[in-house]
Amino acid sequence: MSECENDPAVFSSDTLPTDLRFMATLANGYLGTRIYSDVIHMNGVYNGEGGNCCRADIPSTVNVRLTVPDESTAKKTYTLNTRTGTFYTTKETKDFLVTQQIFAHRSHVHLMVLTIYVERMAISKKPFTVEIKSLFDPHSQNIDFMRGQDFMEAMYIHGETLTPEVKGAARQSVHMISMPLPESLTLLPNEQSGSWQFLTAVADTEEQVKECFVEGQILVQSDQLYSSHVSAWASLWSESCISLRGCSKLNQALRGCLYYLFSALPPDKSTDFQYIGLSPGGLSNGGNGEDYFGHIFWDQEIWLYPVVLAFYPRLASILLKNRIRTLPAAKSIAAQQGYLGAKYPWESAVTGYEVCNEDIYGLEEIHINSDISFAFQQYFYLTQDLEFFRKEGGWDVVCSIAEFWSSRVTWNPSEMCYDIKGVMPPDEYQSDVTNSTFTAVGAKYSLQFATEMASHLQIEVPSEWMEIAKKIKVPFDPEKQYHPEFDGYKPGDVVKQADVVLLGYPLMYPMSPQLRKNDLVMYEPVTDPDGPAMTWNMFAIGWLELKDSTRAQQHLNKCFTNIQEPFKVWSENADGSGAVNFLTGMGGFLQTILFGFTGFRITKNCLLFDPIIPEDIDELQITGINYLGNVLLFQLAKEQATVVLTQCYEVQGMALEVVLRDSGEIFVLDKDQPVSFRLGPGKIQTRCHTDSSELSTKYYLGNELCFLL
Repeated sequence: MSECENDPAVFSSDTLPTDLRFMATLANGYLGTRIYSDVIHMNGVYNGEGGNCCRADIPSTVNVRLTVPDESTAKKTYTLNTRTGTFYTTKETKDFLVTQQIFAHRSHVHLMVLTIYVERMAISKKPFTVEIKSLFDPHSQNIDFMRGQDFMEAMYIHGETLTPEVKGAARQSVHMISMPLPESLTLLPNEQSGSWQFLTAVADTEEQVKECFVEGQILVQSDQLYSSHVSAWASLWSESCISLRGCSKLNQALRGCLYYLFSALPPDKSTDFQYIGLSPGGLSNGGNGEDYFGHIFWDQEIWLYPVVLAFYPRLASILLKNRIRTLPAAKSIAAQQGYLGAKYPWESAVTGYEVCNEDIYGLEEIHINSDISFAFQQYFYLTQDLEFFRKEGGWDVVCSIAEFWSSRVTWNPSEMCYDIKGVMPPDEYQSDVTNSTFTAVGAKYSLQFATEMASHLQIEVPSEWMEIAKKIKVPFDPEKQYHPEFDGYKPGDVVKQADVVLLGYPLMYPMSPQLRKNDLVMYEPVTDPDGPAMTWNMFAIGWLELKDSTRAQQHLNKCFTNIQEPFKVWSENADGSGAVNFLTGMGGFLQTILFGFTGFRITKNCLLFDPIIPEDIDELQITGINYLGNVLLFQLAKEQATVVLTQCYEVQGMALEVVLRDSGEIFVLDKDQPVSFRLGPGKIQTRCHTDSSELSTKYYLGNELCFLL
């Protein structure tokens, strides 16, 4: 692992994991595969009706094994370079070095590429032959493939999925062109080195797949195929990254998480396809019976979206647009269940109808609705993009979710409040409960944000929305001073995963520090130690809020048991079971650093920060934080913080300043001019034209409203 130790972006080993589920994955938001897997997955291509719906398997053309002379004595190395999104297998003898390189092109997303390099390590006049074993089989259990006429001497196959997601819907089409692989490659006596590139193009129409294959061939001929891929990844890392000094293990883990999350997303530019969304196992996983079938649910909005939003608001809006696209299906589900507005499915694929294979989750785990509304709220607070709500459908989703909650509550005359009955909280060990605390707060927020957005858009909405929001019951025990998970919760009952602790973060539900601590102390010992990976990060963030870095570190350290070596692939559970490559756990881990160590909180009027740097970290640098169209770089050390405005949004009223909470000092942010100050709480906001004392007073009130009520 020496390479890995020297370069946190490179994960290298001389052995493969014994469980090949933990092999590295390659993806670009459109295509994805697991190394040495016999399938490729394509964005939005599913097979099977309802609960049988899963990602459709496309036969992999890059699942290739190479054999060299003196194979038994060859030194083998397997490397994932996250800097370039490339996987290498090398075999080295005293005479030759053979490298097999695989990548899913970062900017030309319809292309998957296999390259084989052979280099002489010693002077020799002998030919050198590499044998190629391809496991490609032009058939699929999910797609009815047939052979078409060869195109540019490459094999062309095409087909349709066997069963549509919804009865009567069209089957989805897949078209693939791939260059044939020979049984062997030979380096002739007069050749010092050689390279061979094998291109695969995948699309949903014949016309498009042929266009993409031709584009790829042009890049091959101009020797720009790999360099353009590397350039796209370099641009991504220069725009958005989290790095630190002082803890190499944490730095490597962060790099792995960012790589796997970013590779599951499309490029941050206009694309020729409709991105469907983030599933727990990413695009490379999710076939029949594994990794939640590639479905999309609350993992996207609560566990992954906050990181995407902070770095790439445009990509965050694409995730939201998929919820806009599937709103008609959500409205249909609500109507079928007898409610107003829209009820989003617990698990969705392409159509937006429920594809969970167990009815209870779709019927009861309705916090998915408020999870989605909260994601829209955070997007608006970070961007102030009112046009997204006015013209692109954002308002329709927010309004429809509010309508649903207004019809889903039940008036309780004995307690003079609104109950939400018959739900499953995030703690899925419970069902059919009344007044799940997390669900109640989310419903309250959904109604409040819809009313707020209606005011911005000058749309009249029912006044009872705010009345309902005020009177939705949020369980609270005045004697023990904590939030019971639901009505009738008994302290000590085992909890599956993070639930009530989510009130403090990400929901920022107003409460005193003591109440926040009480919730953490109450649920910490009763949360299932064998639960899913993302849970302990929320406890870590809670303790970081309270400035207890020791307890936070204890929870953060638990996450490392879910990271499977050597390629930093996460498993859902610490024993290696459950979904892989578990993006949900990675999202929670990244949020611990991005929102826990920094104290970032996206609020209505500002971006709050309140950093705490653990003992084993010397410096934390976060590149590419977006706020109101501006881009910021943060450097956080033990005693000092530095903020740099790296890109500014040239619109009147959007210029930024830093305001420190304790001193009330104000620092104007000018492009590329670092601003440094003593480490402590503060906020980023648009420049105000009031005196510093007024700013300081407003800030303190705002801070208390966020954290102390």
